[in-house]
Amino acid sequence: MTDLLSLSARFIDSGTSDGPRSTNRVTTELSEVAPGIAVVEAFSHVVAFATEAGLVLFDTSLELFAPRILKSLRAWSDERVHTIAYTHGHIDHVGGTQAFLEEARERKRPAPRVIGHENLPARFDRYGQTQGYNAAINARQFRGGRLLSNPAGGFGPSVWVRPDTMVRNRLRTRVGGLELEFRHARGETDDHLWAWLPEQQAICAGDFVTWVFPNAGNPQKVQRYPLEWSRALREMASLEAELLLPAHGLPVGGADRIRGLLEDLASGLEILVEGTLRHMNEGAPLDRILHAVTLPPSLLEKPYMQPVYDEPEFVIRNVWRLYGGWYDGNPARLKPAPDAALAAEIAELAGGTRALAKRARELAEAGELRLACHLVELATQAAPEDRDAHAQRAWIYLRRREGELSLMARGIYRSAAEDSQSIAGTVATERAGGRPA
Repeated sequence: MTDLLSLSARFIDSGTSDGPRSTNRVTTELSEVAPGIAVVEAFSHVVAFATEAGLVLFDTSLELFAPRILKSLRAWSDERVHTIAYTHGHIDHVGGTQAFLEEARERKRPAPRVIGHENLPARFDRYGQTQGYNAAINARQFRGGRLLSNPAGGFGPSVWVRPDTMVRNRLRTRVGGLELEFRHARGETDDHLWAWLPEQQAICAGDFVTWVFPNAGNPQKVQRYPLEWSRALREMASLEAELLLPAHGLPVGGADRIRGLLEDLASGLEILVEGTLRHMNEGAPLDRILHAVTLPPSLLEKPYMQPVYDEPEFVIRNVWRLYGGWYDGNPARLKPAPDAALAAEIAELAGGTRALAKRARELAEAGELRLACHLVELATQAAPEDRDAHAQRAWIYLRRREGELSLMARGIYRSAAEDSQSIAGTVATERAGGRPA
């Protein structure tokens, strides 16, 4: 059993870690972090509290992990699962619930009560309406998306277990002597709950804390709420908790460490929101804001702030979308020509598709990867069957992927490269200097 609190203390106190895999571990192993409190590390974690009435669980991870999570949990306690609390409705937090219901039925025990925010059922409905889209974006983001699929191949778990106890703003309840205060705040989602357990001086933070830069800008997902997220973090920090239990990453012990972590996360989000809104109020277009608002490198270097999943530039776009809509300030993009028509015109002016692709390659080799991507996209949009243009595109996006930290950017660039590889063919890709992702 790993001493997770000692591990997180070492990383926070030293300001370094052993890399993202050392802070976000997916082992399905259970670690007791305090008497009667355990964490099963998975994708996401399951946090368990032992009470006189049975176990209280926060989240159930993915359907794929549920059997191993149950095995680890049962090696720690054989008590019934009394309550399951959803921090929010993402499938890595709710996907394993059906396994716990089936276990209760097999053992002839009462089914667990399931607590969730009142917006959560609408989320499940939306997932049903966007099955194909969610499968596509998760395949890009997680390379294949197998983790987020059910045995039948559809997006999400085989059964979406809906809550039977709904929370609007706050809910105070007791389970076997354990007092729980559920609080709602918008952050990564509009259905997010976190909980304060006053007797344990513990916070169950859900995805408000993930040991990476906050996932407040995901380019392929619905609206996030970075300002409300920061306010929730400030509220948590004011409680002077002694134990912080996030849904991803390591649990943290000690009021000073917890307060510092929460305040750093809040500060990062606040700088992005305040800077973006200041420029918006001055009439700046989105393009200018994206390159004007930045975070101090010292903040991003902290072991729980590194942009290896989401990144600040994407959060700026989400702030713009939330407060300003989708018009980015460039009137040509208000009602644009089709991409292919614009690309064909520019290719004609440039001297042909090959000229565009050649210049894109030159820019990429000079390190101007942002510009290179624009030009190679124009080349392949103007001539979508041109194998040489696609070979250059594959090479450029593979190279760009190598220089990115965030899973979001790396997944999209890898997917673009693979799309072009499938058109160019192996020979053409190798001729362009390509190499496997």
